[in-house]
Amino acid sequence: MTKKKIPPTFGPRLPGWYAHIMAFAVTAVCLTAPALAASDLWTIANNIIVDVYNHIAGISTVLAGLMSAVAVIGAKLSNNQHKVDQAWDWLKRIWICWAIINGIGAFIAYIVPQFEGLATLTP
Repeated sequence: MTKKKIPPTFGPRLPGWYAHIMAFAVTAVCLTAPALAASDLWTIANNIIVDVYNHIAGISTVLAGLMSAVAVIGAKLSNNQHKVDQAWDWLKRIWICWAIINGIGAFIAYIVPQFEGLATLTP
């Protein structure tokens, strides 16, 4: 009795893998949104940075004002000098942090774009 030779196959799961890969490829093509609206990546990034800076500046200003009011009320209602001094120290820290946060944001949003093109070499 002779044995039949079985032809080589790629595996019984190959059609399933092919179906999964093709479904993924078709889904990726269908769900990909064209990015034709953005004219320049750096312009869009600059607009995003300025927008985020404006939100951070607004929130930090409101919070600094609120915390300043709490520190001043705490200083005025305290009954010993040590607590009053601590409240004024906290008020100084609040405004220093506010100035640093807004200063960094202003530098990134408004001053850095002014130096655009100055660090290039022209032959």
